[in-house]
Amino acid sequence: FQYLKRFDQGYNLDTFCYKARSVEGNPAECLQQFLLHCGIVDPSWSELRNFTWFLNVQLRDCEASVFCNPEFVQDTLQGF
Repeated sequence: FQYLKRFDQGYNLDTFCYKARSVEGNPAECLQQFLLHCGIVDPSWSELRNFTWFLNVQLRDCEASVFCNPEFVQDTLQGF
């Protein structure tokens, strides 16, 4: 949710890193973001769950990768 919210607001996501147990927004706002970005017009709860699970795994792997660390790659992968 935090990544999607910042993406919609035009923030640079390269420098953002999720902090465990940090809470932003409310459940309705979170659900609205997921519905907006999941890519399905009328998703089931199962489809939303799969979308959020997949997105979470991908973002966790991205944060853990040295190749996605802006301090390591500096500006060599701008826009990647």
